[in-house]
Amino acid sequence: MLKRTPLFAVYERYGAKTIDFGGWELPVQFSSIKEEHEAVRTRAGLFDVSHMGEFVVKGSDSLAFLQKMLTNDVAKLTDGRAQYTLMCYEDGGTVDDLLVYKKADGHYLLVVNAANIEKDFAWLNEHLIGDVELADVSRETAQLALQGPLAEQVLQKLTNIDLSALKFFAFQDNVYLQEVKALISRTGYTGEDGFEIYCRAEDAVALWEAILAAGKEEGVLPCGLGARDTLRFEAALPLYGQELAKDITPIEAGLGFAVKTNKDADFIGKDVLKKQKEEGTARKLVGIEMMDKGIPRHGYKVFANGEEIGFITTGTQSPTLKKNIGLALIKSEFTEINAEVEVEIRGKHLKAKVVATPFYRRAK
Repeated sequence: MLKRTPLFAVYERYGAKTIDFGGWELPVQFSSIKEEHEAVRTRAGLFDVSHMGEFVVKGSDSLAFLQKMLTNDVAKLTDGRAQYTLMCYEDGGTVDDLLVYKKADGHYLLVVNAANIEKDFAWLNEHLIGDVELADVSRETAQLALQGPLAEQVLQKLTNIDLSALKFFAFQDNVYLQEVKALISRTGYTGEDGFEIYCRAEDAVALWEAILAAGKEEGVLPCGLGARDTLRFEAALPLYGQELAKDITPIEAGLGFAVKTNKDADFIGKDVLKKQKEEGTARKLVGIEMMDKGIPRHGYKVFANGEEIGFITTGTQSPTLKKNIGLALIKSEFTEINAEVEVEIRGKHLKAKVVATPFYRRAK
């Protein structure tokens, strides 16, 4: 039996086409992936991301616990700020990438990937120390994401707080959006400005309808997983299971900025990741652009001079750039910009070149 979010009941009304995504029945699209992608790049789009997991971490030893479990420096967080971070195994492989929100001293919210909820919760539980209380509040929490250049303009219609004062990776709790109490953070997974909004599961439908009504004249569209994937991919944001995995480290994936090997606390995997930061890695994640006609897809093999050097982690035809591009994890000696490689597509070796990432960067 596939799991469903609190918004499943309204999917049909908006024309959703659903798929099995990691055990969840979720919309891949409502209108079309390209239409929804363009809406987010030019106006705004609304996503149901209630399948994501939320854990509350409380207690006087919460900071020490999170410093042990997470690669980033949680001690740097002040109340009302969020941080991108990762959990790793002893060998440096990735358990998950996640967001941590600091509500107050000894009170944090972790937001983890849907497919990893049970695994992450078990991993954290296994390593609990001291006065720490860990609770999985995923089922009672809904999460919506409003993303795009007009996101602030639309959401402002529903609240009295000044959203322009909410900085990137900051959040405000106990905000009212009409009648719904929510936590609003200015983060995102699309390469655009936007907000993640957390509310009680039973308030999700009312909030979804209110945001779409508020954004009607701006052309806000409900968006599915298809556009979410093409948007995050153009911005070169990682997807767990593709750019990150138990056998892919954050350093290989180019996420060294979120691995603070010089923080005061030791964390799981630190020794391996420190060595990788200092000495480099045998393989790296790079952007590639096809020179020959063909679309690189996840899992396709990459070659150079007849030698297999890695594989595509994500690839598609970019809706914004109208180019066939991919992210590839390949041997480090082939990662210079403009280096020529070949992607095996349907038995043929087609030419591609290494390019800079992100593929898309919004104008500030």
